[in-house]
Amino acid sequence: MIIDTHTHLDDKRYFEDLDDVIKRANEGGVRGFLIPGADINDLPRAKDIAYKYPNIYFAAGVHPYDIDEYDEKILREFLKDERCIAVGECGLDYFRLLDDKMDKEENKKRQKEIFAKQIKLAIEVNKPLIVHIRDANEDSKNVLIENNADRVGGVLHCYNASRHLLDLSERGFYFGIGGVLTFKNAKKLVEILPDIPRDKIIIETDSPYLTPHPHRGERNEPFYTTFVAKKIAEILNMSESEVEELTTNNAKRLFKALESVN
Repeated sequence: MIIDTHTHLDDKRYFEDLDDVIKRANEGGVRGFLIPGADINDLPRAKDIAYKYPNIYFAAGVHPYDIDEYDEKILREFLKDERCIAVGECGLDYFRLLDDKMDKEENKKRQKEIFAKQIKLAIEVNKPLIVHIRDANEDSKNVLIENNADRVGGVLHCYNASRHLLDLSERGFYFGIGGVLTFKNAKKLVEILPDIPRDKIIIETDSPYLTPHPHRGERNEPFYTTFVAKKIAEILNMSESEVEELTTNNAKRLFKALESVN
């Protein structure tokens, strides 16, 4: 069994065939799904999907690209729901600063403020974080530590192979490994994977994005976690079934509501 801990099933690219996407995943051994909150406007659909299908849960949060849409009142309402099991995805992304009305330093400051607010919210509702980090390792780590994120822990979504972030495993953070691991240019991630504590590795797709080899160029979907599991097994010299059992148990330990998935 595999749990896809990060899949945007609420994305418009699944509007026409979501039933088939979930069926393929189930037939391939993917039994649990977590839809991260990225766009606050998509939360109603994420919630509807979580209630329509078994073993699907969702999270509520605001992506760093959408900080202008941050609305704590709305997030709080969704976080009350029993199928809303995490806060995020939230974090810092300095790869491209979209708001040309704001200078770079002001944008970074605002991102850090919104990230800190979501950490505090996660602590208040006692739910783990789904953390997005891109080109912002130092600031992200500092914000997590300064705001006591270890009280709830979480996952570093699409872990970027930074050794600087590895010791966050000691603060209750897990490492989301997805299709990037199968890319030809993922040498750094392949090299560092054995150094991640095994009890802190979880599998994700980030579908419909970051489709693994050999399906690059296609829409990603939860079934493709099987290719991620296969690559992890190859690198760590484990069987695929051992990887599936390991990462499933890890996901259930982090996201307590997933314990019922079987």
